[in-house]
Amino acid sequence: MTAITAAVECLGGDFPAEAFGRTYRLWHQVGHFTDLFTWDDLNEITARHRLQPPRLRLFHNGTQVPQHAYTHPVVTKRHTVWHRIEPGNLHRQLHGGASLVLDGVDGLHQGVEQLAEALERQFRTDVQVNLYASWTSKEGFGLHFDDHDVVVFQLEGAKRWKIHEPTRIDPLRVDVEAPEPPDGAPVAEVVLRAGDMLYLPRGWWHAVAATEGRSLHLTCGLTPTTGADLLTWLTGQLRASTTVRANLPHLASREEQVAHLGVLLKEFTAGLHEGVIEEFLSARGTMDVGRPMPSLPFVDGIPADETLHVRLTASGAWYEVDDQGLPVLSGGGQQWTFAAPVLTVVKYLVEGRTIPLGELAIASSLTVDQVAAVITELVAADIAAVSSRR
Repeated sequence: MTAITAAVECLGGDFPAEAFGRTYRLWHQVGHFTDLFTWDDLNEITARHRLQPPRLRLFHNGTQVPQHAYTHPVVTKRHTVWHRIEPGNLHRQLHGGASLVLDGVDGLHQGVEQLAEALERQFRTDVQVNLYASWTSKEGFGLHFDDHDVVVFQLEGAKRWKIHEPTRIDPLRVDVEAPEPPDGAPVAEVVLRAGDMLYLPRGWWHAVAATEGRSLHLTCGLTPTTGADLLTWLTGQLRASTTVRANLPHLASREEQVAHLGVLLKEFTAGLHEGVIEEFLSARGTMDVGRPMPSLPFVDGIPADETLHVRLTASGAWYEVDDQGLPVLSGGGQQWTFAAPVLTVVKYLVEGRTIPLGELAIASSLTVDQVAAVITELVAADIAAVSSRR
């Protein structure tokens, strides 16, 4: 069992009903998370990418370290400016107690991207993965809360988490008021060691510090799915109604205004039917473009090469079977209806598999040419990609 599979299993079972959005949960020794990301990976990323702040940044005692303390500007021949990491100064800042933060590691590292996509399928929402590295027991950020749920994977070392209950339930990024800091003792103090995993709902205050030398962990931020999101989406759906599109009768009598509001309320209430949450989640997922990736060098279609690997790059893609038994795939804002034998191909891809065209052909009883034709269409629509390796 891979570390990703083990993590997803932890987030199933009783977790959605008993903990998700309600309280923190800690799992010990879930898997070998060092397989997800290593110090060598971090070294190569910082050396090979132009990581402008705030993508990569340092914090010391809750304050961001000035960029010039560990980088210097480089002017290219096209007159653009970027900042090159100075390893010696970077080392000195980190040795002196600074913490390193690298945002969006899922866009820089294939293994972390696979983790993010697995969590997106599990929680049916967007996921961004940030990396945190520290070398001392100093708290890089102080006591704070996040406006999104997080799943934390301790890769190396150990970190002590002091956890406080929320002072405002389910705070939003754009909110009507800011939560007040907690004034009591933490409700929990836990130590994450390599292989441990922690879930923390949004709004829960926490202060984090390494306990035993250097520490490396990944924090997966889950975009919240709120009633406000549902109502915003429903408002868009209701634009099909002539009543919703009509001018408000603000110059009419009070009786006419009340009557108009009554019609609006009736249509709005009808829109909040029993299955609207699933309808909303499916619509949002199938409109998400995901993480598009080219399939070079195959610019004129995917060849019938049974060794080529294919995967969906839109993790929110979904399928259903229509009344005629035909698979209907939705993803990236588009929809396809395929012949019945393509159902197995669609099912495997939606499950998040990276699979050779030859295996898809065997599983579906299609020829490799037929599978390649299906994949060519999905690649052209930016929701799938092929490569020569898994």
